[in-house]
Amino acid sequence: MRKPRATTAKVSSYNENESLESDLSFCQTASSDEDAEEWRPPEPKAPSKTARAPAAGPKKPAAKRTAKPKVPKEPKVPKDPKPRVRNPVSKGKNPTASALVGTKRKQSDETFEENKSKTETGGPEGDRGDESGPSIKMKEERVSFIVSEAHGTDEWAGEGSSQGGFQVKKEEAAEEDFTFDEPCPKKQKTSDTCQGLRATLPESKAQPLRNELNMNWDLTELLSILSCTEKWVCMNIIMLLREENTVPFIVRYRKEMINHMDADAVRDVQMVYEELCSLAKKTQSVIQTLKKDGVLTQELEQSLRSCRSADELDHVYSPYKKGSKLTKARRAKALGLEEAATALMNTPHSLDLRAWVKPGTEGLSSIEEVATGVEHILADMIAKDPETLTYIKTLCEKSFVTIQSSVSKSALKEKEQKQSSQGHSKTGVEQNKNKDIDKFHLYFDFTSNIQRIQPHQTLAINRGENLKVLTVKVNIPDRVKSDFTRWCINNRWKPKTFAREELHAIIRNAVEDSYKRLILPFLTRSYRTKLTSAAEKESIAMFVRNLRQRLLVCPVRGCVIMGVDPGFRHGCKLAVLSPTSQILHTDVAYLHNSGQQREAEKLRHLMIKFSCTKVVIGNGTACRETESFFADLISRRYFHPLDVSYCITNEAGASIYSVSPEAVKEMPDLDPNLRSAVSIGRRVQDPLAELVKIDPKHIGIGTYQHDVSAGALKAALDGVVQECVSFVGVDINICSETLMRHVAGLNAGRARSIAEWREKNGSFVNREQLKLIKGMGPKSYQQCAGFIRINPQTLNSVKSSPQSAPAAPEKPVAKKGKGKTGVSIPTSLNPLDQTCIHPESYHVAQRFLSLVGGNVDQIGSTALRSSVENKVKMSCVEELAKAVDTTPETLKLIIDGLSQPPGFDIRQNFGQADFKRGIVSMSDLQVGAVLTGRVDNTALFGAFVDIGVGRSGLIHKSNITLDKLPVSQRCRSLALGPGERVEVRVLSVDAQRGRIGLDLIRVLQ
Repeated sequence: MRKPRATTAKVSSYNENESLESDLSFCQTASSDEDAEEWRPPEPKAPSKTARAPAAGPKKPAAKRTAKPKVPKEPKVPKDPKPRVRNPVSKGKNPTASALVGTKRKQSDETFEENKSKTETGGPEGDRGDESGPSIKMKEERVSFIVSEAHGTDEWAGEGSSQGGFQVKKEEAAEEDFTFDEPCPKKQKTSDTCQGLRATLPESKAQPLRNELNMNWDLTELLSILSCTEKWVCMNIIMLLREENTVPFIVRYRKEMINHMDADAVRDVQMVYEELCSLAKKTQSVIQTLKKDGVLTQELEQSLRSCRSADELDHVYSPYKKGSKLTKARRAKALGLEEAATALMNTPHSLDLRAWVKPGTEGLSSIEEVATGVEHILADMIAKDPETLTYIKTLCEKSFVTIQSSVSKSALKEKEQKQSSQGHSKTGVEQNKNKDIDKFHLYFDFTSNIQRIQPHQTLAINRGENLKVLTVKVNIPDRVKSDFTRWCINNRWKPKTFAREELHAIIRNAVEDSYKRLILPFLTRSYRTKLTSAAEKESIAMFVRNLRQRLLVCPVRGCVIMGVDPGFRHGCKLAVLSPTSQILHTDVAYLHNSGQQREAEKLRHLMIKFSCTKVVIGNGTACRETESFFADLISRRYFHPLDVSYCITNEAGASIYSVSPEAVKEMPDLDPNLRSAVSIGRRVQDPLAELVKIDPKHIGIGTYQHDVSAGALKAALDGVVQECVSFVGVDINICSETLMRHVAGLNAGRARSIAEWREKNGSFVNREQLKLIKGMGPKSYQQCAGFIRINPQTLNSVKSSPQSAPAAPEKPVAKKGKGKTGVSIPTSLNPLDQTCIHPESYHVAQRFLSLVGGNVDQIGSTALRSSVENKVKMSCVEELAKAVDTTPETLKLIIDGLSQPPGFDIRQNFGQADFKRGIVSMSDLQVGAVLTGRVDNTALFGAFVDIGVGRSGLIHKSNITLDKLPVSQRCRSLALGPGERVEVRVLSVDAQRGRIGLDLIRVLQ
């Protein structure tokens, strides 16, 4: 069950001068080329939340946890980091523990003082004390796509459930989780549910995790803090990843080891883990470099090994980098003044600076130069002291730190030049440049609390700064400096014995110099890095969610479809596709030139000849004109007796795909323009199978694509493609080689080998035959087997085909590699191969079938479903799991697999493309009109909805409120995703700029 979020820094408010226009200027994909003034901003909304006392009973639950027999290192369990860390900078720890995770909440003054006197596990454990119960409570996963209420979110990893009665009851997330105005949570919070099923590692395996990185922090503990995940779960995820398990396999078949985390949460932990490993590797490299240069000291090495972020490592290492000039502190140390600085702090009563004066030596020629050198050394010591940095960060957390952007001098100069030359003609490049400057006018005088700035604002400011349009700075209040100086002089950097006034002056100057010259720039860099990291992660998370919902659109099966790639001069490209996506006919129709009647007759001839009732039109150039043409023919019943309807689909990436090697290999004889029409049609017939052929970044989803890390974006999108393909499953005998590449455990080479084996030997009869594939080792087979289907209906149709080759022989087949000498592969059909049940659990499935009195030939039948349902009602899932010697998670997956009808597809719970027969234009819209539409894209500030007028309208996130959403969608930051049907009210229409403002009425189920 979800725990409530931290209750501080939750309100995301816009500046008074900020508006929706900034969101649209940078992010609206439908009209990114337009530039105009911003809309009026919505009023800031307070988040709906119910504050919970974080400190309620902190120690009792901790004692409960230590009593669990399987928890590793029981004496240390009370120190396990809490799932939601309120104070990322703990006492005595390195100050930048949270630098890798930019979404940490800053805490309020009260929370900070409260946490300061507690252990790290105190508060949240108290929150969770009442969550354990006699029955196993499945933790509700973060909702990242929409399913019907009969199919809970946890069933995504279990291939969707075809029956609700077999599920162990899940607790609904508390309503205080609903917070639209704060960034979407990136880490999966785990709870103490399923405590009886904790699958933790033995101590012999856990110990190497703590030592292998050779750092001064514990890998599992730090990973737990940064990812907001329980320590035992982190330990299991690390070992599962090291054993080369894929995320889809872990999420579906190892649920008990990861406490039912979803795929996004596991990937988040994996990303933080990889960052920590990279940090340790970089640290080791830095240490070797410094040792080679002869400047490594024991203290410096310990400082480097204590770094918990790349930002902090760079702070410690930068003075020693080659090519950089010697720092003031190093120059002073080279003169031998380090001993004087040490004496100043330890034995100032015996320090005489005149003894260090050496006339004629630069830097030591006078007592003033000696004092300055000592100041520089002390300033450097202060700036690198962990306790000092912890204190200054604590002061900043309790203060009103702001980020400010203003127009740069160079941009102002360009604007003035533009105004002075208004009468002269300008080139297109100059106009575009001026247009770019105007796009940032919202940020010409922008100030926001560092805790409340929105991710899209951060990315917009960064873009403006990169284009030299904006200058950005972080403002830290003067009170922080005065408090910090007072604390340093009176506490941390107070001499141990009596010091004369002139020595006190040296310390005071050193503190002020350290703050201004070293600490302030470090804090500024740290804040900018964290904000950028958090914003990038939010943007990538939005990409991931949009892509997932785009891939999981329900296929339109069982009908002939005409794909239309619209165009003016070169005509509309047509492709008629069979119900199985085979190309029946291709043609070009010039619908927008003279001779329209002749082209209409051509269309009617094709429609009637192939019995085509569905038309799919791409949303590119000439889309509206083509739609109008078809709508007019339909209104006149031109295609009678056929009942023809059409839909508009996103054609992003179709042109790129049409000239790709995959398209050339698949359709070698077709013109690239006609390949685009085929792709457009197939996107509706089977969106997943078609869209995986295109690089995800070309599909037209998300925002700020070019402002985030290309590597991180690609890894996240590739991960969600693999997740979707694997969880939907592929029929190994009919799926394309391109689709197979994205199955967990497979790659391009193995997919090619499977396709070659299929061509040579015919259809696969069972999953065991996958072991015969070249490059398919035990680990690869384990990862992919559960996601590959052997559909008996497809197998029979392929076998009846005259081209089918003989099946593989039943005799042992020699296989090279990894010491194998031979494998005996059966050639008989196994009905369990058509389910989501993994081969490693077949023996458990057989035992369960015996228990309920069924057999494998009844899979998916009503009789077996009824038997299973009755058995579960008589005995709970936990008792049945003990009876068949397995875990409840595995048994629930087996129950789903046995009960789902043949050919079950989890995508049937998602909406299909909307087909229509009429057309509405933007001029027909009126303020107050109520319409239905489908979410086309979502951004960090709202959702774009296609209402069928050729322009997507924007529902700003301030209009997406709790009372308008189903309960299942109230735990998400924005709560809407691509493909969802919504009812909306028109708030504003700006035909000149093509802007439509919408208000959400409700989500249509």
